[in-house]
Amino acid sequence: MTGVAEKESIEKLSELFNSDSKKPYTLTELIAMAEEKGALLSHLIVAQAMAQEGQSYEAVLNAVMDAFRHNLEACELGLGEGKSFLLGRVASDLARENRRGAALIEDQLVNRAMTYTLATEVGNHEVGLQPCAGTGDSCPYTGLLRALSEEPYQWERLAQMTALMLKIGGIFRVGKETTGCNMEGLGAGAAVTAAVLTELRGGTPSQVGKAIVLALSPTIAVPCTPRVMVPGLCALHISGAILLGNQASNIVLKTTLPMPVDVDVMIAMAARIHKEAAPAITPINIRYLRPFFEKDENVEKLVPEEILRKEAGERAAVVEEARKEMRALVAQAPPVTRTLGEVVFGGSSMAVGSPTNMGRVCRELVKGEITRVRVELTTDLFHRRAINVPGILMGAIYGAATADIEAYRKVVPDVLKRGIPVELIEVKEPEVQRIWLETNEGSAMVDSRNRGGGRLTIVDALPSREAAVAAAERLGIVVAA
Repeated sequence: MTGVAEKESIEKLSELFNSDSKKPYTLTELIAMAEEKGALLSHLIVAQAMAQEGQSYEAVLNAVMDAFRHNLEACELGLGEGKSFLLGRVASDLARENRRGAALIEDQLVNRAMTYTLATEVGNHEVGLQPCAGTGDSCPYTGLLRALSEEPYQWERLAQMTALMLKIGGIFRVGKETTGCNMEGLGAGAAVTAAVLTELRGGTPSQVGKAIVLALSPTIAVPCTPRVMVPGLCALHISGAILLGNQASNIVLKTTLPMPVDVDVMIAMAARIHKEAAPAITPINIRYLRPFFEKDENVEKLVPEEILRKEAGERAAVVEEARKEMRALVAQAPPVTRTLGEVVFGGSSMAVGSPTNMGRVCRELVKGEITRVRVELTTDLFHRRAINVPGILMGAIYGAATADIEAYRKVVPDVLKRGIPVELIEVKEPEVQRIWLETNEGSAMVDSRNRGGGRLTIVDALPSREAAVAAAERLGIVVAA
């Protein structure tokens, strides 16, 4: 169902909200209503706005388009003479390159949307923007709208899509309570782009919701401020929102990828994580990147000389500390000829590979037939038990390696058939994966911490940690420091 809806049909939809026009329908609820009525989500949102504001169809469309008047002017400035103190002339550079061919991506619409998004960001640093969740997400909203205006859509259809943008953006505006691009430029921009492109490409309201979920997922907990004060870095966040949204839309529309997550749940989780993550992430950001923040020479003249000297010393210290940390990482890294670990079946070297190898190490410490298994897993591993428990059990009972597909598939039915007691326990301590095995000849335990690439850190073991480390070495399992 594409194209412009008749004015009368949207006016009819507005009657759905007459009994309680201020009722705060969630996005999932609006999607369900649109599906039930066979309407586009954007049409329902326009209808809701008509009821809430007591305005005509034309008045709502004019209002949402007028909301972008200043921001579109900022975009034009960025495409032309605008120069950002953080991004330079990136947008006009891209506009020049686009005349020779698509500079960023072959999809012309997406290429223009990314260019115009960066142009709006440059314009923001020149004349400011009208913010939504922040000025960050106003950039992809404006860039996408500017790009769509060059497509053969009627003004009325563009206005409907603008209402969809602002509806979703308004949710992020409330959800953004602290610093972070996850609820602003990158997260909100990706979600809105996914929604708009999915509907314009013929997607159903349910597919719009799925695309929002997909687009939002990679942005969860991603920080921005104060990294935004480093020249250049913000460009990838802001323009990347368009790419993520486009990718999410195409995957939803062109594949049968399962997507069970409710869009309300995804956005609510993103908002909660946003508040929890910022206090943890921001100090680390400042510690490493503050020396690279853009400075204004005149402002620096107002700062006492001793503070300037201290900051200069801090920059050198940060670089040296980072160099030491990198040397430690490089020293532990394997050679390029032996970088990749063994094949891990089940989809994740952390969620499956490391726990499986824990089970293998523990099996190496005992003899005889397994009679009981007890496994303790940190919260995220416990809730991913559908993929890691088969791995743990095949490692513990068969001594099977992470690549053993047949063992992975048969072990749980085998355990149930043989009646081997298996106790699964959730623990709150991060990274914990701990296993006890009992056999008809003895018992063993491995207390380990989860690491990527199928690796693990062995904290303690029975009969001894040394025996467990030696067992891992025999099996070719990497024990991380």
